[in-house]
Amino acid sequence: MPAKGKYMLNGQEQVGLYKQYCYIRQYQLLVLLLGISILSCVVLLVLFFALQLNALEHPAFVGVVSCGLALLGAVFAMVCCTETLFQRWMRLLAVAVWACLLIMGFVFTLSGSVTRAWDQVPFFLFTIFTVYTMMPFQMRDAVILSLVTSVSHIVVLSIVLTTSSKPPTFLTYQLVSNGVIFLCGNVVGAFHKVLMARALRQTFLDTLSCLEIRMKLEIEKRQQENLLQSVLPVYISMEMKLAIIERLKESKDAQQRLVKDNNFHSLYVKRHENVSILYADIVGFTRLASDCSPKELVIMLNELFGKFDQIAKENECMRIKILGDCYYCVSGLPVSLPRHARNCVKMGLDMCEAIKQVREATGVDINMRVGVHSGNVLCGVIGLRKWQFDVWSHDVTLANHMESGGLPGRVHITEATLKHLNKAYEVEEGNGHLRDPYLKEQNINTYLVIDPRSKESSVSSQRKTKQCRHNDGLKMRASVRMTRYLESWGAAKPFAHLQSRELCTPTGNCDLHANGKLRKDIPLRSLVCPRTTDRNRSQKSKFDEELYNKMVMTIDGLSSSKQWIKSEEMFSFTLWFTKKELEKQYRAIDLPGFKYYIGCASFIFLCIFVVQMCVAKQPQDLGVSFGVSTCILLLTLCVCFAGHLPRFFPERLASCQWLSTVSEAVGKKPFVRLPLAVASTAVILIIAVINLCFFPFPELCNNTAALTNATEFEASHGLFFMPYVVYCCLLGIVACGVFLRVSVELKLIFLVLASIGYYIIILQTHSNLFECYGSVLYPNGTSDTILEQSGLMKHPKVMSCVYISLFLITMVFLTQQTEYYCRQDFLLKNKNRQEQDKIETMENLNRLLLENVLPAHVASLFVGENKKNEDLYYKSYDCVCVMFASVPDFKEFYTECDINKEGLECLRLLNEIIADFDELLSKPKFSGVEKIKTICSTYMAASGLGNISPTESKKDSDGNYSHLRCMVDFALALIGKLESINTHSFNNFKLRIGINHGPVIAGVIGAHKPQYDIWGNSVNVASRMDSTGVLGKIQVTEETALVVESLGFSVTLRGVVSVKGKGELTTYFINTDRA
Repeated sequence: MPAKGKYMLNGQEQVGLYKQYCYIRQYQLLVLLLGISILSCVVLLVLFFALQLNALEHPAFVGVVSCGLALLGAVFAMVCCTETLFQRWMRLLAVAVWACLLIMGFVFTLSGSVTRAWDQVPFFLFTIFTVYTMMPFQMRDAVILSLVTSVSHIVVLSIVLTTSSKPPTFLTYQLVSNGVIFLCGNVVGAFHKVLMARALRQTFLDTLSCLEIRMKLEIEKRQQENLLQSVLPVYISMEMKLAIIERLKESKDAQQRLVKDNNFHSLYVKRHENVSILYADIVGFTRLASDCSPKELVIMLNELFGKFDQIAKENECMRIKILGDCYYCVSGLPVSLPRHARNCVKMGLDMCEAIKQVREATGVDINMRVGVHSGNVLCGVIGLRKWQFDVWSHDVTLANHMESGGLPGRVHITEATLKHLNKAYEVEEGNGHLRDPYLKEQNINTYLVIDPRSKESSVSSQRKTKQCRHNDGLKMRASVRMTRYLESWGAAKPFAHLQSRELCTPTGNCDLHANGKLRKDIPLRSLVCPRTTDRNRSQKSKFDEELYNKMVMTIDGLSSSKQWIKSEEMFSFTLWFTKKELEKQYRAIDLPGFKYYIGCASFIFLCIFVVQMCVAKQPQDLGVSFGVSTCILLLTLCVCFAGHLPRFFPERLASCQWLSTVSEAVGKKPFVRLPLAVASTAVILIIAVINLCFFPFPELCNNTAALTNATEFEASHGLFFMPYVVYCCLLGIVACGVFLRVSVELKLIFLVLASIGYYIIILQTHSNLFECYGSVLYPNGTSDTILEQSGLMKHPKVMSCVYISLFLITMVFLTQQTEYYCRQDFLLKNKNRQEQDKIETMENLNRLLLENVLPAHVASLFVGENKKNEDLYYKSYDCVCVMFASVPDFKEFYTECDINKEGLECLRLLNEIIADFDELLSKPKFSGVEKIKTICSTYMAASGLGNISPTESKKDSDGNYSHLRCMVDFALALIGKLESINTHSFNNFKLRIGINHGPVIAGVIGAHKPQYDIWGNSVNVASRMDSTGVLGKIQVTEETALVVESLGFSVTLRGVVSVKGKGELTTYFINTDRA
C-alpha cells in the first residue's frame, strides 16, 4: 500500500503546473484591470461630452483617451477570445497595458495651460498599484516598472516646473510628497503581491495535495477491498467492512474498535445447501518438514498451497483454510453450482497428480490423501480477531473423516457425492469404515475414484528418464530438492495482488508451463523468479502521471467567470458559503498574519502624516489630530506585536506571559482582531480628511483683483494642500484593502462610507474651497468656464471625484476577487482535511484488517514505506509458548434442527465464546499473546512471537520466561471467561487446554488468502496436549511443567500418556489456583 507522502511530482512538473495555475489567476486579474480601464475611458468620454466640453480645446485628452480605449479594447478582445495567445504573450500584453496607462498619465499631466506638481499623482499611483496587484509580473519586474513610473513622473514634473516662467514656491515639498505617495503605493502594492503570491502558492499546494490524497483514498479503498476479499468472500467482507467503519467512527480506542457494546456480537454466518467439501492432507510432509530450514519450509508450503489455490480456481472451488499441511475447500460457495461434486473430485485428482509430479521429479516420498463429501454447510466468520473464513456442519465433520480414512494418492468419496457425480467417474469400493471408526459408527459407504489419467500410464523409457533425473539430485537433502523444484512453479507471494503486480514467471523458461499445466521434465536446479527492480519506480510513475493529468484537468476547469456561475458551495454575488457551518468556520479561521496587516496600515498612516506635514501651511496645527491618531495606532500595534516585546526586553518582561497570550488572541479570536481592524481603518480614513475641515477659507477668493498673481496666492494660502488631502483620502481607500482576509462586508462598508463622506466634503461642505482653487488656477475664467478651460483631469473638484470613483471601483473589485481566492483556498483546505480524515480512516481500517490476518509486527512488513513483501516472510524462534484450548462439549451441543435454524444458533453461542476470548487479548497484560486461528471449537494462540531476536525470545532480561507466564495467565483467564459464559447461557462447557513451549517456525503463506501460521514439533506436541487432555485441566509436558513451576504456578503430575507420533510422554496438570 502506498504510504502517505510517498508519491510527489518532481520539481520540474510542479513548476510547470504552478505556472499554469498562476496563469489562470493572472488572467483573471488582468481581465479585471482591462475591464476597469475600459470602463474608466468610456466614463471619461461620456462625461467629457455630457458636460459639453469642446474637443478642439482638449484634443490631447480626447485623443489619448480614445486611443487608449481602442488599444485596451483590442487587448481585452485578444485576451478573452484567444487565451492561448494571451498565455504565450502574457507579459508583453501586460507591458503594453502599462505603457498605455503611463502615456495617458503623462498626456493628462502635460496637456492644458496649467501644470502643477500634484498633477495626475493619483493616476500614476493607480498605475503603480495595479502593476503589483493586477498585472502578471514577477516581483522584480513589478518593482522596476513601478520605480520607472514613480521616478519618471517626479523627474518630468521637476524639469517642466523648474523651467517654467513662474516655478511654484513649495515645489520641493510637493515633489517629496509625491515621492512619499508613490513609495506608499509601491510598499502597499508589494505587500499585497507577496501575501497573494503566498496564498496562491499555498492554494496550489493544497489543490495538489487534495488531489493526491483523493487518489490515495481511491487506492486505499481498492487495496482495502482486495485485502478483505483475500481473506473473506465478497458477500461477507462487504457486510463486515461497513460494520468495522461504523465501529471506527464510534470509538477512538484502537484496541476496542472491534468490540460492540450490545449483548451479542455480530454473527457473519450463512447456511448453504448442496455443496461439496474437500479435505486433503499431504502424507509424509511432517517427516519432510522436520528436516527443513525455515525458508525451505515456508517456500514449500507457499508453492504447494499456491498450486492448490490455482487448481481450486480452475475447478471453481473456494479454499477455506490451511491447517498445517491440511488443505480444505468447498465448491458451491457463495453461488450454488450444479457441478459442485465434479469440481471437488476433479480438484482432488489434480492435487494427487501435482504431488505425483513432485514425487517423480524429486524422489521425495510424499503423497496426497483426499476426502470429499457433499451436503450442507454453515459458512462465515466467528470471533473478533484473526478472521478466517470457515465452514461448520456434520457434513464438514464427515468430509474430514473421509480424508483421514482415505488412501494416499486416491480421492475418497461418500455415497452422497457419488450420486451428484452422475457417473462422471468410475469408482471402486473405498472400505473407509475399516480405516476410520467414525465412518464405521455412522455406517458410511465410501468409494475411491479412479483417475482417468491412470489408464494412460507412461512408457518405461519415460520412467527411466525420470529416475535418472531425480537420481542426479539424490546427493541433496530431500527438502532442498523439494524447494528447488517447487520454486519453479512460481507461485505468487502473499499480498502481491495488493501492489497490482503481475504474477512472476521465470524468464527464459517459457516452456515451463504448457496450457496452464506444469511440465514434468524440469531439471533439478534453482529456478529463482527474477525480481523486477523497477516495479516500485513504474508504479510511482503511473501514480505521478495520473496525478499530473488530474491537476491539469483541475487547472483547466478554472475560468475567470467561475465565481459568477452558480455554485453548489458559494453564492455567486456575496461569495458566502451555502453551508452555514462552513461559513462560520471560515469567519473563525486563524489569521497569524493579521499583525502584518496592522503594520502595513500603520505605514500608510505614516505616509499620510508625512505628506500632510510637507504641504500644510502651518504643520503645528496638525499636531492634535495626528497625536491622538498616533496613540490609537501605537496601542493597536502593541497589542498585535505584544508577543515580540519580551525579545527586546527579556529581563523586564520575562514574567509577563500574558503578552504572548494577547498576541495569539489577535490571530485566533475574530472578536479581538475585528475591533482592531475597525479602529485602524477608521483612524486612517478620518485622519486623511479631518484636517481639511479646519482649513481656513481664504476670503480673498471673493476678491477678483486679488487673483492677479495666482501662484503667489496659491502659495501664500496653501491651497495646493487640498489635492494632497484628496490623495491622502485615496491612500485611506487603499488601506481598506490591506486587510486581505478580514470580513469582506466590513471592507466594503468602509469603502462605500468613506467614499460617500469624501464626496460630501468635495461636492457639498467644501465645494466652495475647491471652486476657489479652480478660480486661482484659472483666474481668467468664470465659475461656468473654468471646467471648459481646465478639462476633466485638471479641475480640482471633478478630478478629485473621478479618482475617488476610480479607486473605489478598483478596490471593490479587487477586494471581491481577493475574497474569492481566500474562500477558494479555505474550501480546498477544508476538502483536504476531510479527505485526510477519510484516508486516515481507511489506513486504520487497512491496518486493522491486516492485523486480523497477521500479527502487528509482521503486518508492518507488508504495509508502509518499508514494506518487504518482495520475499516470503519466515522466521524461526528458539522458544515460543503454544496453546490449544478446545471446547469438546460443543460437538455434542451442536445439533442441526429447525429449532436452532439448522445449527446457526449453536454457532451464535460459539461466536460469543470465541469473541469473549478475543476480547481478553485487548487487555495490556495479554499484549504478548498472539491468536493464531480457531479450528472449529479449538482456540490456538502463541506467545513469544513479537518482533524480537531469536535469542531474546528464549528469556527476558531477568532470566524468566515471561511469555510462558503470560500464556498460562491467559489460559486461566479463558477458563474464568468460559465459566462466566456458562452462568449467563445456562450451559456447563469445560475447556481442555494443552500448552507446550519450544522452537517453532513462523511464516506467511498463500497468495490468494494469505495466512500466518506456525509449524514445528512444539506446535504438534501442544496440539496433542490438548487432544489427550482432560476437561477443565491445563496439560503440559514435563519440560514446560518445570518452567511453569519456577514461575510460581503449582503443577500436578498426571503420569505417562500415549501421544500419537510421539510415543509415551510424561505430562502434568497446571493447577488453576496459583500456588
